Amino acid sequence: MHLLSLFRLLGQRLGPHHPALLAGLWVLVQLAFLAQFRGPHFVNDSGHYLGYAAAIAEHGHFGPGHTLRYILYPLFQSFWLWLGLGWWGIVVGQMAVSALATRAIYRGTRRLADGRCGAAALATFLFITWPDIQRFNVFLLTESLFISLVALSFGAFTRVRQGRRKDWALLILVLILTALARPNGFMVALAAGLAGLDALRRRPNPRLWRLALLVLVLLSPLLWRLLNHQLATYYLMDTYQRGELIFQYQLWAVHQAQPLDMPAPGTGPVARVVYFALHNPIYLGRLMLGKLFVFISYLKPHYSLAHRVVGVAVLWPAYVLAALATRRAGIWRPGRLFLARIFLLQTAITMLTVDDWDVRFLAPVLPLVFVMAALEVEHYWRGRAA
Repeated sequence: MHLLSLFRLLGQRLGPHHPALLAGLWVLVQLAFLAQFRGPHFVNDSGHYLGYAAAIAEHGHFGPGHTLRYILYPLFQSFWLWLGLGWWGIVVGQMAVSALATRAIYRGTRRLADGRCGAAALATFLFITWPDIQRFNVFLLTESLFISLVALSFGAFTRVRQGRRKDWALLILVLILTALARPNGFMVALAAGLAGLDALRRRPNPRLWRLALLVLVLLSPLLWRLLNHQLATYYLMDTYQRGELIFQYQLWAVHQAQPLDMPAPGTGPVARVVYFALHNPIYLGRLMLGKLFVFISYLKPHYSLAHRVVGVAVLWPAYVLAALATRRAGIWRPGRLFLARIFLLQTAITMLTVDDWDVRFLAPVLPLVFVMAALEVEHYWRGRAA
């Protein structure tokens, strides 16, 4: 039997039941990770969040410092601690939000596919089965909530195509929550704003486009201060000097060919990065290219050979398919720009900072890659079937 005919037959048999099948698969995956990690999983950074959350739950105290830049997650944890449900309450809460995110991936992809369910089913299947996404639901870390909020932002963004006020209010709310979940959470709102600017630029009347640019100019000092605040507790110059591609991992590092020209003490965080880039362009370029490879390649040194092979076999083709989909005129333009710019902004942030030993920074944007790749796959199969 021809492969296309086989897929068509499977689609006809399973098609009406695919939402229930995906829901059942999601439940099985959550149970599998709970069994693998024997319940809520505490790792190195968990103590920071839990201590901060306990202070909020017990005394309403919001202390200063680095954890304040992740404020939504300690707040989320503190709610479950306040209820007396402990770590299990936190993990069940993360799974509940992840369930909503899974639905958002499905519905958002279906909206971009003009109601067709093939791409939605494929994107949701990948979101559920990719282990480096769902396993974070049992970790006491920000990743689960952040991944879910990025997915929920995607779902909310696709709803505003209908132009209803409640959809716009939902999008704004989810974008604010996403920005509060992690220091780089602002990138999702920025991507939405850039997609909106593109839509305004393409309108016959340029008045709103010009007004939006004026608002951006007026807000630029505030945005500069916010960016400096977010970077204040990161020691980027130290990682630059060590040549790190992966945080605190020296076996993969870029070595200096000559002494580096470092910014003066007391310079603001953003200004330090700008100074370093202007005075060490070749070295910084090598660092950024190395971080780009580490970020998207999935070839992390701590991963097993099987882990790397699966990553290359699935993700590398998915990147190509997603890139092709960004140029597909049949996909709602603001939607594909929104998805592409979130991925590009996260990539740029990682290239300017430093990657982690696992895929904690890639996992939040992988669902968006899966969405675009699934849309391209569906377009290909529809063309073959025609």
